[in-house]
Amino acid sequence: MRLHVDQRHERVLELVRERGSLRVAELAAELGVSAVTLRRDVETLATQGRVQRLHGAVVWPDEASAEMGARQESAESVVIGMIVPTTASIFADIVRGAREAVGEWGGRLVLGVSGYVDTEDAVQAGHLVAGGAAGLLVAPSWSGGVPVDGQEQWLLDRDVPTVLVERSAPPGNPAAALDRVRTDRAHGAAVAVGHFAALGHRRITAVLQEGPHAAQIIAGYESAVHSLGLDGDPGAPSVREHGDYEASVDYLVDAVRARGVTAALVHGDEDAIVLVPRLQARGIRVPDDLALIAYDDEVAGLADVPLTAVAPPKRSVGELAAKLLLQRLAECGSGRPPAPRQHVELLPELRIRASCGGGTLAR
Repeated sequence: MRLHVDQRHERVLELVRERGSLRVAELAAELGVSAVTLRRDVETLATQGRVQRLHGAVVWPDEASAEMGARQESAESVVIGMIVPTTASIFADIVRGAREAVGEWGGRLVLGVSGYVDTEDAVQAGHLVAGGAAGLLVAPSWSGGVPVDGQEQWLLDRDVPTVLVERSAPPGNPAAALDRVRTDRAHGAAVAVGHFAALGHRRITAVLQEGPHAAQIIAGYESAVHSLGLDGDPGAPSVREHGDYEASVDYLVDAVRARGVTAALVHGDEDAIVLVPRLQARGIRVPDDLALIAYDDEVAGLADVPLTAVAPPKRSVGELAAKLLLQRLAECGSGRPPAPRQHVELLPELRIRASCGGGTLAR
């Protein structure tokens, strides 16, 4: 028999008073309600000052302040190392998110930068761990976004908890057992293709940078084109070196004039901004002749023709990765079995601007 909300609140108070603290998931299971319902109950009781929430647990107020103080005291000495290939582009916000999350725990984030040099990752990791880092957040300099030829070995040799950031390892690779947090870039590409389709575009191409995220974006592009029954450009997706603008312009001009392409996904913002005036100089107007969506949304809104863009949740990636690592560190001293490893993927959003136009195509 389901308890009335007031009865449920009283039962929550009774159980927490008896045991001092309970995890939300355990309490929900004991009461036979969903975790969502239980969290709502706890939020109400916490607002009333009758219990206190504490990192997935419900704590009786007399014990909450002491436990919080102990956690803060231990966290003051926690140093988290973070290795990124650059502090520019998407990683600027990822680092900010991680720094804020670590700071909320009273810890300190220390940064290492590899410069996209594969061998530098291990050097930076050794330096950070020797300097006192209790755990590592790592975006390795894997050119394809995944390790090849044993590139993951240095990660496995580190005797500290490690969370991959915006990187992954394929099933069967030892690094696949690591926690990771990344953007689902395939989903973002599929959302972009779906938006083009909703506007009436049938033949869509892609011009992408070579790099760690290209494979995911290609996969999302191809899957969405197939699922939506669109006429993908026979020459697409096109993966080119960053800055290969003349080749990209030639490719797009030919795609529009010879193959009837009316929309393009371009990764990333900087390339898209450079391409627009060059296309217009060749008689291809954006969005009249070619609708365009950029990928990353770092500066897309500042273009002369403001660019619709796929926006990864960059700050949230850093924040969640840091919280996951801090959770692992807390487990190390708790005496409890560690929670299952996690592969977390966050969905990007599409920010609509002028570069797509709005009318349905006649052709």
